[in-house]
Amino acid sequence: MSRMKNTRTVVIAGLLLTFPVYALARGVSPYLPLNLAPEIERQIERVLILADVPVMTRPIAAATVLDALPRACAKDLALCKQVRRYLDRYMSKVAVTEASAEVAASNSHSIIVPNRHGMPSDSHWDVSAAALWQPSDHALISLGGVFYQGETKATGSMISLGWDFAQLDIGYRDHWYSPMTDSSMLISTEAPTMPSITLSNYQPIGSVGFRYEIFAAQMSHSDQIAFEGRFTSGYPRLAGLHLQIEPAQGWSLGANRLMQYGGGERDKTGLNNFFKALTNPSANDNTSSTLTTDQEFGNQQASWTSRFLYPGKVPFAVYFEYAGEDNSFSGNYRLGNAALSAGIHFPRLWRRFDVTYEVSNWQNSWYTHHIYLDGMTNDGRVLGHWGGDQRQFNDGVGALSQMVRVGWDAPFGGVLELQYRMLDNENYYGIDYKRAQELGLRYSRSLAGFTVGAEVQAGRDVFGDNYSRLAGFVRYSDEGVVLGDTLEEDSDSASAPGSAIFTDVGVAANKVRVNLGKGDAAPVYATSVQAEPHFGLGARRAVSDNSDLGVRLELDRADGATLIAVRALDYRYRFRNPLALDLFFGAARYSLATPAFGYYLGAGVEWRDLFPRWDLSLSYRYADKVARDKLLPQDNLQATDPRPDTFYDVYSTVLSLSYRW
Repeated sequence: MSRMKNTRTVVIAGLLLTFPVYALARGVSPYLPLNLAPEIERQIERVLILADVPVMTRPIAAATVLDALPRACAKDLALCKQVRRYLDRYMSKVAVTEASAEVAASNSHSIIVPNRHGMPSDSHWDVSAAALWQPSDHALISLGGVFYQGETKATGSMISLGWDFAQLDIGYRDHWYSPMTDSSMLISTEAPTMPSITLSNYQPIGSVGFRYEIFAAQMSHSDQIAFEGRFTSGYPRLAGLHLQIEPAQGWSLGANRLMQYGGGERDKTGLNNFFKALTNPSANDNTSSTLTTDQEFGNQQASWTSRFLYPGKVPFAVYFEYAGEDNSFSGNYRLGNAALSAGIHFPRLWRRFDVTYEVSNWQNSWYTHHIYLDGMTNDGRVLGHWGGDQRQFNDGVGALSQMVRVGWDAPFGGVLELQYRMLDNENYYGIDYKRAQELGLRYSRSLAGFTVGAEVQAGRDVFGDNYSRLAGFVRYSDEGVVLGDTLEEDSDSASAPGSAIFTDVGVAANKVRVNLGKGDAAPVYATSVQAEPHFGLGARRAVSDNSDLGVRLELDRADGATLIAVRALDYRYRFRNPLALDLFFGAARYSLATPAFGYYLGAGVEWRDLFPRWDLSLSYRYADKVARDKLLPQDNLQATDPRPDTFYDVYSTVLSLSYRW
């Protein structure tokens, strides 16, 4: 039986490889829906994890998924077939690629539905559609739109020209700069789509797997642009930059920037000023004794992202986003008003389930600005995390969000998806926010060439008001795509050599250096060294004969407060003897009166297999300028304080034992 399964997998993979994909690979590629067809989008995300392809931006090019299918087939043949049938529509010269209609009923209280292009929950209907015409390998015309009560946007309408290494998209193209699937701090589909010009590549370049995306967009009209002591009206500009490398299979690192500028009488910004602000934001985007508010370039955000794929018997993806609304301390590389997000996605559990968990925690000042008083918004909706729309408008309050999503391929047919969201806003500005919670349940199945289903959402918002929404939908599918069709036995899967999940237990010697940011009135001081327990949980995979890459979560106590750190890059070099060298980099969250964030890095040595499955390690770790803004009355912020933040340097030496599962 096992031989027959393996033979079948090889045959199907071979057929997929022989499919004429060269037109896409050499020329432009259409994009797959983004938060318009959630059933198939979840399937595509699962396929890419199984195929060892880390996704860092969206929308995803159809060619990327097509190229990944042969590797996914070896792990989940039924899922692979579903996605392959769906992609057939993108292979035609002329085709309708997406169509969806929904009718809904809701109670009187309305919220913004997360990631639905700005749609409020009291919209009684919404429609989306997309079609394409590809006259040649290097030219593609896409027509699309998103429509709901009070809004019409040509989302998905664009002209695409170029090659796989340089595709130019002109029109209403979505942008999503994060590996997170439910939120993105910089830009997502929370707001209606903006018209933009984008240059990007979907085929990685060179041995490091280099990808890029550059766009320029026009935001909605604003009457709240500060200039010369008054307000001017106009259309602010938005520029975006994404750079990404994949130096080893299954691991990617990305850097992202957003720049809001211009609008009204501020439109005189030249290209020279643009590049100055891009390369030196601290000197060109912060009011100082040498730079007035009118001379500031505008508003900027930045983030670092990573995604790690674990190729074990139970594969999963772990991903991080460390973002900043400003810069911090000195230099341009430290992010101020920071946000730390993390997620884990199991694409296949017990054959019929997939599970996703994501958490985000951000400090104050997100999506607000002293020049652009409408903040980083478009048509009144924030560009980034959906939690930014769940607050009093223009209240730059910090928050914590969590999301759990469980999908089930039902044995009676169709897909059932349960999702829970939670949002906790901080209360340091005097607004009595409540904990917002939402529970959603969606069932969908294939019927006569369509996907039909129903969805119910109910919850309480941050002001304590209850809301609910019941919707029924029908989406264009075809006879070949059968949701939940997992009855066919999957292919064999096994852990890749060198992959491991492990836990750390040990003791840490910690010292904290505190800078209260009050100048000579409160000099810098250091705490005494304290011994505390240490715990860690991580995963790694071999990427060469001597090298491993992985991720790790670490939990410690330092000066009476909890320090949570993530190693977005956890590198290990194995010598021929039992010794190994560790190098790591990531971000840390220090749980004080309000959360503090900063970079986290270190190095260590390891004695492998001290006992079977047990490794002994000694490491030195450093959390750099972990910053907390002075927001509470007890912080006693004075106008004479040189800084509105307090900074903490955490030094640790850790001796620990690791057990490989």
